[in-house]
Order: sequence, then C-alpha cells, then structure tokens
Amino acid sequence: MKPQRQEKRLMGDDPLAGDNILERFYKPEPSPVTPIKAAKPTHYKVVCISLYNEDIENLESLVAELKRRGHTKANKSQLIRAALAQVDLGKIPKGF
Repeated sequence: MKPQRQEKRLMGDDPLAGDNILERFYKPEPSPVTPIKAAKPTHYKVVCISLYNEDIENLESLVAELKRRGHTKANKSQLIRAALAQVDLGKIPKGF
C-alpha cells in the first residue's frame, strides 16, 4: 500500500478569504490630498428664459445677420445684452 500523498497548495493561503482585502479593494482609503475646486466666476450667471419659437428664430436670424456683416463673435447673449442696453421702458406696451 502506497502512502497517501498530501496535496500541496501552490498559493498557500487564499488571498480573497479575508474580509480585509475585499474591504480595501471596494472601499479604498481616501487620498490625503483633496482636490482644490476652481472658483466659480462672479462676473456673470447662467440663466434660463423661455421664448416663443418665433422669437428664437428671430434672435438666431439677427445673430446670423450680424455675423454676415462681419461681427464674427456675435451670439445670442451679446445681442440680448445690446437690446437691454437700448430698451426704453416707456415704449413697452403693457400686454407685451
């Protein structure tokens, strides 16, 4: 009768058997360096307004015309700011 051979483990201990490794794998320790957040601009704010489709088409056509006339950096915001600078509140009808 031959003596039974004991199986030799190639890896030794199972590295995934302990909870410690899984805990660190899925929840790594936080980095000691925290990223610095960039300062938000304070000279403007992003706003949302609602316009009728016809008004949007008119605004876009005015921007296109400005660009055709050589104002290569014209955009909707610039055109709205120019209009605000020229508005006469006395000429605005009440139901407008």
